Amino acid sequence: MHDELSTLFDQFDRGRLSRRQLLKALGFAVAVSPAVAMAQGQRRAGPPPDTTPARLPFAPTGWQTVLLDHFTCEVENHETEAAYYNALMNWAVRSDSARDAVLDIGDWGGLVIRGGFHPTAAALAAEKAQYERMSAQAAKRGFKMGPFVPRKAKFTGFAWGIEPWNAKTVEAELRKRGLNPVAENHGDFESFHVKDPDGFDVQITNGNKMNRRRTPAHGKLKVADPFAHTDWKTIWLDHISFEVPDYKRSVAFYQALLGWKPGQDTGNQNQVEIGNVGDAIIRTFSRPGQPPAKGANIGHIAFGITPFDPDQVKEGLEKRGLRAQVDTGPGGGDIHSSVYKSYHTTTPNGFDLQISSTTMATRDAGAVANKGSR
Repeated sequence: MHDELSTLFDQFDRGRLSRRQLLKALGFAVAVSPAVAMAQGQRRAGPPPDTTPARLPFAPTGWQTVLLDHFTCEVENHETEAAYYNALMNWAVRSDSARDAVLDIGDWGGLVIRGGFHPTAAALAAEKAQYERMSAQAAKRGFKMGPFVPRKAKFTGFAWGIEPWNAKTVEAELRKRGLNPVAENHGDFESFHVKDPDGFDVQITNGNKMNRRRTPAHGKLKVADPFAHTDWKTIWLDHISFEVPDYKRSVAFYQALLGWKPGQDTGNQNQVEIGNVGDAIIRTFSRPGQPPAKGANIGHIAFGITPFDPDQVKEGLEKRGLRAQVDTGPGGGDIHSSVYKSYHTTTPNGFDLQISSTTMATRDAGAVANKGSR
């Protein structure tokens, strides 16, 4: 039963199983083994979780995060991934080479997509075998899972602009905290790379809205558009699903280093505010019978878009042959009337992309809706 539940949660996390399907399957599983139920916002029976925050790992820097400079993603084929984001999300291509592509996320963020990532044959075989087991179990219960899409994408780092900035001071403060900064500078762009507690690459930069993306992005891709462009504009970083072995430790690290503001601790996650840039759900998945995974991982990223009409967004995804899986938060409900409105879809290299109605003005409602979510 532990293996079966672990598979259920994994398929839900990967977007291959809807919340309704998960709950239906869990209802079956709970009838067999009630002690191991844990779903959207549900926890195993027992004492309340320990929500005491972790001690800060070092003295707060006093820095504030003012910009998502960029995400870094490794995929098998960077051209197809870049073309997908360009057409679906209207992220402008700033540059493209044989190795990578750089895209602008609106006028407030960026994405560096590097090609050549290849999951091991063993990892792909294990992933497919797990999917086939789950698919067979789902069929016995009367529902059909979506097609198998191997994940050939991995986010390996993110870069944040901070204030105040003075390169010598920033370097000294990082060294004082034992973070061993590595400089990366290009012209008037200054930055330092450090590692978080789980080895994830964190780049700290002098970027802000005044000194980054000052010129139009006129890059061209070497592949054709995969489908017609939407009219969507990406306006908000709804949340990063940041999966770590010890969420309390990671929350304390980013709070002390970058000034991220913790929200409510639910016992397995905390949705933190990244200044006026967006949010991150820092979470630990403890599946029955298994220890937390090692290292940090970005399971999915949610972006707020405009215009967002639930029916039109769903139609826009499906007429392009893309998955449109409803996600209205742990409370569920109809997407037309729920507080939180979003769809999950999948990129060509198998990454889970979430598209929502959340904006900076409605971020609090989104945070409330996501409390306890997986």
